[in-house]
Amino acid sequence: MKIRTLTFEDLEEAAKIEAACFRQNWSRAVLEESFCRAWNLFIGAEEGGRLVAYGCASVIAGEGEILRIAVLEGFRHRGIGRELLEAMEEASIKQGAKMLMLEVRESNLAARKLYLHAGFSEEGQRKEYYREPKEDAIIMWKRNL
Repeated sequence: MKIRTLTFEDLEEAAKIEAACFRQNWSRAVLEESFCRAWNLFIGAEEGGRLVAYGCASVIAGEGEILRIAVLEGFRHRGIGRELLEAMEEASIKQGAKMLMLEVRESNLAARKLYLHAGFSEEGQRKEYYREPKEDAIIMWKRNL
């Protein structure tokens, strides 16, 4: 497996990963718009020449946010999400992030466990933040990078 920065040409595959992983997925147009913003970072995991996961983070005024981590179902539970998270944290630090935050579905126990092991702490909740189905978001922070 290879972790690398995504290029504009990768966005079509990233859109397919989005559609496969999220009920409320980002369209290709949203991915393109996000990709063109200087404060956003896109990193992917490639296996056998195929993009199987990607992540997006943003860094503004010293604060980073993990916006997306998506791993195709057949490639989960192999450490790819962890490696993407680590790569996004490193890239965010290089862009000046002093802390990172993210939101995760309350029921997504696997992701919450991943983030806790990576040093994030659960610090808040947004009621009914997610739709389809309605669900609370857990707000997590990793401070003092």
